[in-house]
Amino acid sequence: MHELGITRNIVAIVGDAAKGRRVRCVTLDVGKLSGVMTQAIAFCFEAVAKDSALEGATLNIREIDGRARCEDCGIEFETPTLFTPCACGSRQFKRLQGEELNIKSMELEEG
Repeated sequence: MHELGITRNIVAIVGDAAKGRRVRCVTLDVGKLSGVMTQAIAFCFEAVAKDSALEGATLNIREIDGRARCEDCGIEFETPTLFTPCACGSRQFKRLQGEELNIKSMELEEG
């Protein structure tokens, strides 16, 4: 389960950015095509955050749908899988979203 390592990295990055202040909330953007299991991150978060600036923080995970732009016909379309072709049949496209894993925001307690 690589989500445990990902969660550890998220806690470390947010903890460093908080500079000693308590973190109340963390929001992640996770693409549905990223290969990351959001339920596993949510499951690991509380245990990984224990005894850190993130202990007791709320974790919000926003799942981002896959989208691409066809290089043949130019339309933008939803890609529920990595292999979804354009409506024109082309598999030549540029992925626009859906593979990201970003720490979008964090909310800190006033110090």
